[in-house]
Amino acid sequence: MEITPEDVLVVTDVQNDFCPGGALAVRHGNRVIAPIHRAARRFDHVVLTQDWHPPGHLSFATRHSGKKPFETIETPHGHQELWPDHFVQGTPGADFHPSLHLSQAELILRKGHRIDIDSYSAFFENDRTTPTGLAGYLRERGLKRVFLAGLTYDFCVGYSALDATKLGFPAVVIREGCQAIDLNGSVEKMEEEFRRAGVMVVERVED
Repeated sequence: MEITPEDVLVVTDVQNDFCPGGALAVRHGNRVIAPIHRAARRFDHVVLTQDWHPPGHLSFATRHSGKKPFETIETPHGHQELWPDHFVQGTPGADFHPSLHLSQAELILRKGHRIDIDSYSAFFENDRTTPTGLAGYLRERGLKRVFLAGLTYDFCVGYSALDATKLGFPAVVIREGCQAIDLNGSVEKMEEEFRRAGVMVVERVED
């Protein structure tokens, strides 16, 4: 696949809490790093996202009496999965994984920092209407196609890809650069959404 100067690689949430030993560890989460490094060599433009939750965030099961991680609640914004406390602002778990070396990244976008709403997508909060500002940044920079990798395939990467497409940016997910949580069939559900939206999934971007 030809990569052009109008393409951008968005690397989602490769942070300590998603990696082995973290508060919300994704199986083999650290294995995304080498494929991301290989892919990043092809791109003139790289953006990083960083989940950045305040203590007591809506998505934390500890905030809701009697609730446990991986249960679901209803909020004014729709269904909300509950998670262990993770990516708490200023903690080591919220830091990028120390093996991730993307010093060429032009933007670090912090999301999920509003206490009463979660943010899976790099483009919108989970109300699906409040923008993060990423779309405007890409448009002002003249970037037109979005490649995505990181954590996790079936949540933050997936929702970012769907929103990119909705906003008019063709989206390509680099599968070897992602790992999934796969909560209650979330991988299958996300891949069906990809098919409906026209999100392309490729195994890798060759050197």
